[in-house]
Amino acid sequence: MRIALYPGTFDPITYGHLDVIERAVALFDEVVITLAKHSQKTPLFTTTERKALIEQATAHLPTISVETCDGLLVEFAEKRGAIAIIRGLRAVSDFDYEFQIALANRVLAPGVATVFLLPGEQYTYLNSSIVREVARLGGNVESFVPAHVGVALKSKFNTRTKP
Repeated sequence: MRIALYPGTFDPITYGHLDVIERAVALFDEVVITLAKHSQKTPLFTTTERKALIEQATAHLPTISVETCDGLLVEFAEKRGAIAIIRGLRAVSDFDYEFQIALANRVLAPGVATVFLLPGEQYTYLNSSIVREVARLGGNVESFVPAHVGVALKSKFNTRTKP
């Protein structure tokens, strides 16, 4: 069985992420969306909330699972039996950083390949930070995220003090 990990914060999951997931599903028997438990980022949504949002967004894909990782991703990949780590590239600027990480991962786990996937061109500008900012300012995010994610964003920002 060919298993791939798709790691990220997914705070929140966007149509760009889903596009990459759909592409990965076509290449691998199982895709494990992997949330880091202790990211250097401070996410808007908790790990539990992000996991639930991802599970709902990918419910139509039977070969997807969502798990958390509490250490080195490549160690989790080896433990999980994954042969690849999926990374989405939106722009050339993403490549330099991702390339360095891929090379380090290759040293740490030679049996785990890094596979770069490009989202559809309509999503190359899209990232979770943009979505959060639009939502925080009361903008419409329906073009960026599934409806249930938009509702969750609205709920988060309605409970916070406006700037």
